[in-house]
Amino acid sequence: MKNSKASRSNYSSSSMDDSSKHPLFPRALQTEPDEYSFRLSTASESSPTDHHDRPPPLSFDAGNSSVWDHTPNITSLCSSPVARSPWSSAHMAPSDHPYSYTGLMGSLVREEGHIYSLAAAGDLLFTGSDSKNIRVWKNQKEFSGFRSNSGLVKAIIIADERIFSGHQDGKIRVWKMSGKDPSVCKRIGTLPTLKAKMKKSLKPSNYVEVGKSHNAIWIKHIDAISSLSLSEDKSILYSASWDKTIKVWRVADSKCLESISAHDDAVNSVVAGFDGLVFSGSADGTVKVWRREMQGKGTKHYFSQTLLKQECAVTSLAVNAASTVLYCGSSDGLVNFWERDKFLSLGGFFRGHKLAVLCLATSGNLVFSGSADTNICVWRREERNHMCLSILSGHRGPVKCLAVEEEPQQQGIIGGQKHYVVYSGSLDKSVKIWRVSGQGAPLPNEIMPSQSQSQNLSSQTSRGAAAQRRNF
Repeated sequence: MKNSKASRSNYSSSSMDDSSKHPLFPRALQTEPDEYSFRLSTASESSPTDHHDRPPPLSFDAGNSSVWDHTPNITSLCSSPVARSPWSSAHMAPSDHPYSYTGLMGSLVREEGHIYSLAAAGDLLFTGSDSKNIRVWKNQKEFSGFRSNSGLVKAIIIADERIFSGHQDGKIRVWKMSGKDPSVCKRIGTLPTLKAKMKKSLKPSNYVEVGKSHNAIWIKHIDAISSLSLSEDKSILYSASWDKTIKVWRVADSKCLESISAHDDAVNSVVAGFDGLVFSGSADGTVKVWRREMQGKGTKHYFSQTLLKQECAVTSLAVNAASTVLYCGSSDGLVNFWERDKFLSLGGFFRGHKLAVLCLATSGNLVFSGSADTNICVWRREERNHMCLSILSGHRGPVKCLAVEEEPQQQGIIGGQKHYVVYSGSLDKSVKIWRVSGQGAPLPNEIMPSQSQSQNLSSQTSRGAAAQRRNF
C-alpha cells in the first residue's frame, strides 16, 4: 500500500507533457498543478503552505461509453432570458418557455485569485479565494467583504448569523453579520481560541506527535483545512484537514470537543449526515462512517464502518438529507453512492467526467458534480438510477466548489416545476451563476453510462467495486 501511494504521488512528469495520456489538467492549466487543492498522496509534515501534491495520470477504456465521449446538447455561455444579469455574460434569444430554461445567468471575474470556496444563504453569496478575501454578493452585485490576515480561504459554511471559514494555515475563523446592517461582517474569533490554546499548552498530556521531531496540542490543526460541515441542528462544527484528522467543535462556545485520527492520509472532505452519522473521505482512498453519541455536555464519535477502499483518492462528499443518500466523488471521475434504506450498502456509481470530481452538491432529487475537466454535470435521481440532464460548460479551469439554492416558485409556472440556482467557483478565477430546471429530458441513451453497471454494483462489496472501477 505504501508503494502504491508513492507511485500515485511521484509519477513521471513526462505523462503531464503527453497530451495523449489524459493529464489531470487541461494543457492551459498544467503550469499551476499545486493549485488543484486536494490531496492524493501522503500528507506532508511540512508547513501548510508547502504542498507539491499531484494526482496520477488517468487512463480510460475507450470501449466504455460515457457522457463526455460524445457531443451532447451542452449548455454553454448564454445568459438567462428570465433575468438579464448585470454580470458579464453572453446572451441568447429567449425561448418560448422561459421557465424551462437551463443555462448561464451570469459570470463574475475578479483578478484577485482562484475561487476555492463559496456558500449561499438566502439572497447572499459568500466566495473565498487565495487572495484571502471573502466577498459577499447580493442580487449578483458586490454587497460586502472582509479579509483574513493569512491563509487562503478553502471552505466557508454558514450557521445563522455566524460564518465559519477554513484556511490554508490550518485555522478556522469566525465572523458575524451585524443585525442592523448585514453588509457589516466582523471577525469575532479564531478556532481554536487563544485562551484554549494557552490552557491546553500547560499540560504535557495535551500534546500529540505531528512529525518526527515536533509536537502540537491536539485541539489545533497543523495542516490546511480542507472541509467544514455542520450537524443537522447546527450545534456542532466539523473540520477536516490535510493533517489526517477531523476536529469537533461546539458552536455555542467555540470549544474543541474532540479530535479524531480519521485516516492514514489527508482528509479531503467531511460531511455530517443523517441519523447522527458523519462521513469522511480521504486521499488514502477510503470513505469512513463515524457514529456520534452524546456524553453529558460533550460528544464522542466512534468508528462505525468503511464504505469504500480504493486506489484513487476520494476528493468530495455530499449528502442528500431528504432521500438519505451519500455521494462520493473520486479522482478517477466516478461518483459512487450509498443509501440508508439499504443499510448503507453501495447503490452504484455514475460517470460524467474525464477527470477528478472536485465538488458535489445536492438539492431535491438533483445531484451536481463539478470536475477538473471544467464541466458541471446535472443528474436527476429516479428511484435508484441517476440520469444526466445536462452538462454546464463555460469555466476555463477546474470547478472547485458548488452551492445550490432552490428558486422560489414563480406565478404561472405550469405543474409547479422546481428550478434551482447553481453557483460554481473555479480556478479560472470566476464565479458563475446557472439556472437549472429539474424537469428536462435526460441526455440521449447512447451517450449515457450503462445503467446495468450501476445496478450490478449494488451486490458487490466495496473491495470488489474498487476493482471494477480500476477496470472501468
